[in-house]
Formats: sequence, C-alpha cells, structure tokens
Amino acid sequence: MPSAPAPASRRNPAASWLSLGPAARLVGVDPDTLRRWADAGQVDVFTTPGGHRRFERRALERMRDARRPQVRPLSSLGATPERLSRAYRRSYEARGQAIGLGGGHADDREAYRKDGRRLVEALLAHLDAGPADARGRESSEAAAAQLVDDLGRRLAANGIGLTDAVAQFVVARRPFLTELGAIGRRRTLDPAHLASLYEDASAVLDRLLLRFIAAHEAQAA
Repeated sequence: MPSAPAPASRRNPAASWLSLGPAARLVGVDPDTLRRWADAGQVDVFTTPGGHRRFERRALERMRDARRPQVRPLSSLGATPERLSRAYRRSYEARGQAIGLGGGHADDREAYRKDGRRLVEALLAHLDAGPADARGRESSEAAAAQLVDDLGRRLAANGIGLTDAVAQFVVARRPFLTELGAIGRRRTLDPAHLASLYEDASAVLDRLLLRFIAAHEAQAA
C-alpha cells in the first residue's frame, strides 16, 4: 500500500487530513473506490501507525474539481433558437394550432413568432449565464420579462381573456422544456447538470408566467 513517510501536517500544521469516509464524500465516490485508487497509487495517502488511511483535503478538492464535467454552452449542445423554433413548429402543427401565442391576422402571428423567438433567445442566455453570472442572468431575464409583459398586454387588448391567455402560455412553455430535456439526453449531459437546467428553466418560466398574468390584468382593468 503506498504510504508517505510522514503527513505534511507535521511540517505544515494548517494542512487538513481526512479519513476514508469523509474523503470519499468530498470526492463524490464510494469509499471502496477511493480505497482502490489509494492502493493503486492514483491518489496520495498517508497511513497511520494504526493502519488507517488519511487523505489531504486540498489534494482531494483538486481531484474533485478535475472530475467535474465541463459545463458546455447550450448552443454547443444544439439548443439554438432555430432548433427550438422547429420544436415549437412541430408542437403547434401537431395540435393543429397557429404557431405562436395569439393567432388572428397573419401580421399578428408573425409578430408573435418574432417575439417568441426573442423570448427563446433570452431564456437560453439566462440558462447559459449560470448562477455565477448574476448580472448576465438578471439582464437576460429582464429582456424576457419585457417581452412577456408586452405579450400579456397585447393579448388583453385583443380581447383574449385571462384564462385563455394563461392556457396558451402554458402550452407554449412545453416545447421549450421538452426539447431542452431531449437535447440533454441525446448529448448524454451529466444528469445533475440536466436536472439543474430543467429546474432553472421551470423556475424562470414560472416567474415569467406571474409577470404575464399581472400585465394582462393591468391592461384589462
């Protein structure tokens, strides 16, 4: 079993050493896996006189970070506005509905489609920004919120009641979430990352729905 002659903590009291269980949890693997890695020399380990393994926290943190999957932009996975637009087209054609929220005159439908595409672009930008880019997330969500506010007011002005408007909004969100999940599965996206994306997308769509309802009600009042 590989063993260092003495732990670095004897030379550097600030060094932190972990036993097998906590070390395995830090790296995110089963203790038996970490034990095998240590026995094979794939990870440094200090063995106490009593035969217990000790692992340096900083080395384990570097290993954990190296094992984390790289987060790729959604566009590189195929989640582009063009692809999402095609998903919307398939969804609405399957239902025999006009493409996009609203309906009515052809010019109105075209305006809805353009705004819908801009909304998809803002949502993708929001998801790509990630939690670390608070400013980017706020900016993209603000752009999406403005589009949703305009849409709510426009539908109310065109005489579409709140119940029907909300129903259309709910139907319109489904292709986005469905296609996002499908892309993640086809690209074998890390399950934890995919779940986080889906949860994030659902949360922002919920917030936008509340904005949509408020804008519709204010216009109809």
